[in-house]
Amino acid sequence: MVRPTGPTNPYLKKLIEYLEKKSFELKAPIWKTVAEKLEKARREKIEVNLSDIERNTKENEMIIVPGIVLASGGLSKKITVAAWRFSAQAKEKINKSKSKCLTIEELIKQNPKGTGIKIIT
Repeated sequence: MVRPTGPTNPYLKKLIEYLEKKSFELKAPIWKTVAEKLEKARREKIEVNLSDIERNTKENEMIIVPGIVLASGGLSKKITVAAWRFSAQAKEKINKSKSKCLTIEELIKQNPKGTGIKIIT
């Protein structure tokens, strides 16, 4: 028996469809790339710690994590972080550093073409 390896979460499935649709409508390949990364099997899901974000970003950058943001480490820069999910502690630390937490949908509304967004995996 072949088991499905894609996402089973209905919200995640809708998000992936939405990203693919927006990629086509807006001619913005970044959203297709994010959708493909979110579509991976659970064992391949992306988890990014704040320490990884701190190391790989500059002040005022806009980043997207096609997975979960976890709280290990800290954040000293003011940045905008969009992700599929945030741990409660990660959200708290991001807000304390005067940075912004966004959902992926909010990021698409703010920056439809996806210009200047860095994908962190």
